Amino acid sequence: MKQLRHLIADPEERQSIGTSLRKKRWEVFQRRFPDVEKMRILDLGGTVKHWEISPLRPKSVVVVNLLPESSDIHWITAVQGDACDPPAHVRDAEFDLVYSNSLIEHVGGHARRCDFASVVHAMASRHWVQTPYRYFPIEPHWLFPGLQFLPQRARAWAIQRWPLSSFRPNSELALRHVLEVELLSQTEMKYYFPRSELLKERVLGLTKSIIAVA
Repeated sequence: MKQLRHLIADPEERQSIGTSLRKKRWEVFQRRFPDVEKMRILDLGGTVKHWEISPLRPKSVVVVNLLPESSDIHWITAVQGDACDPPAHVRDAEFDLVYSNSLIEHVGGHARRCDFASVVHAMASRHWVQTPYRYFPIEPHWLFPGLQFLPQRARAWAIQRWPLSSFRPNSELALRHVLEVELLSQTEMKYYFPRSELLKERVLGLTKSIIAVA
């Protein structure tokens, strides 16, 4: 089952479905922002590794994440902080684009998502905010069909036993993990980003994720 999960979702597995989808996403990103190599990018909730394996090289990237991280690459700076309330020195910096990949569904409730969207709008005139689509039939974090539609306790029970889970948490940790994920609909994304265009990533004709682009 581990091999199956790697084949489906592992970002470092070149033949994985996830790698193929990310490659196509980067291609769309580059078409949208052909001057990306000149851009100063603020990545909210990202990782240094995400940019290390990226096929693109912006002028600079500042990555803000709650978890501490470091970078040996001169054009990538890692900052420990809250994406919904970045540190003052990040807020005072100038950026050409705010980028976020699969974060908004983790920030914790409507009020926090509003704070996150406010940061996105305030920090740059352009943005790219991606999130998994709530109504895609397979929940993306655990690769479990329909998991997002189950009651919370049932979700926690399921991920403890689902063979494609990345790890096997105890019952308390499992419940915490499922409570930390709130997949979004197109209506919600349009509310948070009313002037943005919503792009749809599709798999087998079904919308798998949505991206707010401005």
